[in-house]
Amino acid sequence: MQPIGSRGAARAPLTRSRRPLPFFAFAASLCFVMVTIIDPTAAFAITAAEENVVTIAPAVELDTQTAVAAEGATAAVARDKFTVTKIVIPPPPPPKVARGAVGAGTPDPGSAQAIAYDMVMARGWDQAQYDCLVSLWKKESGWNTFAENKSSGAYGIPQALPGSKMASAGADWATNPATQITWGLGYITGRYSTPCGAWSTSQAKGWY
Repeated sequence: MQPIGSRGAARAPLTRSRRPLPFFAFAASLCFVMVTIIDPTAAFAITAAEENVVTIAPAVELDTQTAVAAEGATAAVARDKFTVTKIVIPPPPPPKVARGAVGAGTPDPGSAQAIAYDMVMARGWDQAQYDCLVSLWKKESGWNTFAENKSSGAYGIPQALPGSKMASAGADWATNPATQITWGLGYITGRYSTPCGAWSTSQAKGWY
């Protein structure tokens, strides 16, 4: 039996239509697709901004990367929310010099003797004088440009005492065999006249 209103007419039951719901869902999906097509990075930018996302670019791969990273020799450069890590290779350390050595280097007795030969011949001396010189300085220093007597302080191929005396022949006296030989031949000429004279004294006294 249907209810009768005040006017006696039958009243139809009240119902809501659900037809608009699919329309709104389709419209929302369409808007999202349109935004993505217009600016593909918009969704990513919004997410990155909200979540504070930082993208780290891969570091340059080097053979020494592990060793350098262990020393902390890195530099970071930030730009447009991207961080690039650059590997900085430190320069090699300077070579160590033995304590007390005036000069540092690798001696070359053969080259030193070749220089001495030319200088001996230029002074008008013969092969015998050169042979005496070879024996003399072989005993004194082994023809080592960097030879240093720890007890007396004598230095270089001719074992000048002190070594700084050889500065009169050149500022590079501590490392240049030619400078040392020039000074040594001058010393021998002024004191013993010839290399054989200096060698005879060395054999008799142990020094020249």
